[in-house]
Amino acid sequence: MPHGLRDPIHIVDVGSGGGDLLRQIAGWARRRNIAVQLTGIDLNPFAARAAKESTAKEFGIAWVTGDALVYRPKKPVDIVVSSLMTHHLEDEEVIALLRWMEATAQVGWFINDLERSERSCRMFGWMAGVVRWHRFVRHDGLVSFRRAFRKEDWVRLLDAAELSREAVTVEQWRPGRLCVGRWK
Repeated sequence: MPHGLRDPIHIVDVGSGGGDLLRQIAGWARRRNIAVQLTGIDLNPFAARAAKESTAKEFGIAWVTGDALVYRPKKPVDIVVSSLMTHHLEDEEVIALLRWMEATAQVGWFINDLERSERSCRMFGWMAGVVRWHRFVRHDGLVSFRRAFRKEDWVRLLDAAELSREAVTVEQWRPGRLCVGRWK
């Protein structure tokens, strides 16, 4: 890593929403005695407020309302993560995000999102019926799966962002997820 072991690893979550991912990372790091500086950034001011209200102060997570593409923190960013967000973006926005992540992250970046497939849609529909999720959640979930990307979409987007396919992994994880990432 580009810093000494005593320096906290700065992790930025783009599209942090309610903060679930950063709370998980904070707990994981705490159990392993790994020093981290965590920042969640989201365009929605209600998301930052909800994340702050749902997070114990001792985690020390900073919540920022704003556009990640113009975010310039004082401390360099080691790792950028994004979970369940890119399917909300247009191709040009995903390409801009990939370029920003590549330019910003010192150590690497990671995207976890839905995978568009008939199987994923069927499984979600089945689960929504069994659990009896609200009709809004059922509708929104299916829309999200239909907007999600396939592996070949990610390859195309990575090419458009001028990122080497040899340096980036695109892997299926569990049914319904695609993970795209790079270690530098």
